Amino acid sequence: MPVRNKNNIDFTLLITVLVLLAIGVAMVFSASSISSFMKFNDRFYYLKSQGFFAIIGIVAMLLLSRFDYRVLGKFAGPLVLLSFVLLIAVFIPGIGHGAKGAVRWIKIGPSTMQPSEFAKFALIIFMAKSISNKREKIRSFKNGVMPYILLMGIYFVLIILEPNLSMAGSIVMITFAMLFAAGTKIIYLIGWVVPLLPAVAYIIMKKAYMLERVTSYLNPWADPLNTGYQAIQSLYALGSGGIFGLGLGNSRQKFFYIPEPQNDFIFSIIGEELGFIGTATIVILFLLLIWRGLRIALFCPDTFGCLLATGITCMVAIQATLNIAVATVSIPTTGISLPFISSGGSSLLFVMANMGILLNISKSVKTGGS
Repeated sequence: MPVRNKNNIDFTLLITVLVLLAIGVAMVFSASSISSFMKFNDRFYYLKSQGFFAIIGIVAMLLLSRFDYRVLGKFAGPLVLLSFVLLIAVFIPGIGHGAKGAVRWIKIGPSTMQPSEFAKFALIIFMAKSISNKREKIRSFKNGVMPYILLMGIYFVLIILEPNLSMAGSIVMITFAMLFAAGTKIIYLIGWVVPLLPAVAYIIMKKAYMLERVTSYLNPWADPLNTGYQAIQSLYALGSGGIFGLGLGNSRQKFFYIPEPQNDFIFSIIGEELGFIGTATIVILFLLLIWRGLRIALFCPDTFGCLLATGITCMVAIQATLNIAVATVSIPTTGISLPFISSGGSSLLFVMANMGILLNISKSVKTGGS
């Protein structure tokens, strides 16, 4: 008979997370040392920030790995309401913080927090709890699927107003993945995705910079010094790295060729410095994390834990896939961080907290036995 693993967390998942985190801290320093010195006269500015949040993130992960995940279900409703408040607060003068034409952050003392990161966290918990309560009703479109489409729509609108199309798209994909895992009929999912496409197309057409990203993706070399600049520089970085890379710290693209190399295009810097071996290692680590996460979801004894693990794993998978796709110019350029690796305090803290929840769920999975 299978037995429940009540004491041991998924050690493979834990090691994978810590290795990704260590690589992230090292690469943030390598990618940011030049820009950090020029902006703040301190080569270690981004390293100190990332290191601080890495430590806080590890503490959060360890605490949540000991905190019974089932209790989170009791706070599902309040978490969603709080996420709405935070998303709205972004647009309040004096509270919201903007950069490069987007207002996506809330200023908290010397640091900033991105409410959309918390929104993903709240959405996953709420959907997992609500769907586990509905059980077979999830197969109904009116009572099972429609409420989550409306919830997702509210999140989508609030986040797209920032504007942040990549994060809004992530919310849609997470919702889709969790409904699919819950057993929703495919026709219901396709039914609301199809009318969403014209809406996205309209948004892109109305926003000049979004349209430029699409056209530059189709042919970056048509405007190499403007709209196609980031994509071309990313390809230069990946191509110049070859198989083994130029060596840690030896990137040339971080010398102000790629803007903010420690953030959205850090995968390109990894490719330049550590080569194909380095980027392949990152991909393998994410695949390992996804495998362990889905395994935890598959063998979790309760529906809430299963859906919670599914949502967390899909969130990481979606975000990593989008970031790597942007760096390799497989999709139009969009701003989305690489989990565990890109610079960003709130992003790192929330993903580590989610890993703590996933580790806690792993204690309850059924292990093999006779």
